[in-house]
Amino acid sequence: MPGRLNKHYFTRDVLEVAPGLLAKVIVVKGNDNQERRFVITETEAYRGSEDLACHASKGRTLRTEVMYSEGGRLYVYFVYGMYWMLNIVTGAEDDPQAVLIRGLDACSGPGRVARLLGIDRSFYGEDLSTSGRIWIEDTGDLPVYRTGPRIGISYAGEHWKNKPWRYYL
Repeated sequence: MPGRLNKHYFTRDVLEVAPGLLAKVIVVKGNDNQERRFVITETEAYRGSEDLACHASKGRTLRTEVMYSEGGRLYVYFVYGMYWMLNIVTGAEDDPQAVLIRGLDACSGPGRVARLLGIDRSFYGEDLSTSGRIWIEDTGDLPVYRTGPRIGISYAGEHWKNKPWRYYL
């Protein structure tokens, strides 16, 4: 059903939420009160402390603390000294999972996505179900999608690198 996704949507397992976000619309409301809307076209799942590609595999830290929250919050972090990454926490409290938003209809690449949306550190921990500046809406579409291995995580080893946990239109 179309409308803003609620907390319940995000408290499911990341392997349900990540492909389910495809064709949903991410909305960002700027300081000028203008809403900008983009269709999510690519996501990637990171599934808990056992997933060696997931930041939670290194343990609970100040950086990853929000990943241990109930689903629906944003996990935002800085990489390569130049890019913010936008992730959505999923699942139950104390089960650290997150979906990386890799692509939108307007651009691809997680660093470009965050830049286009104006994501920065101030979004860390933001609750998508109540935020007045960022949320995700359901379009009612159930798209056909493809899966593939995750990108840029060779450090996690062949097993985790080759999980088909990247989803794209």
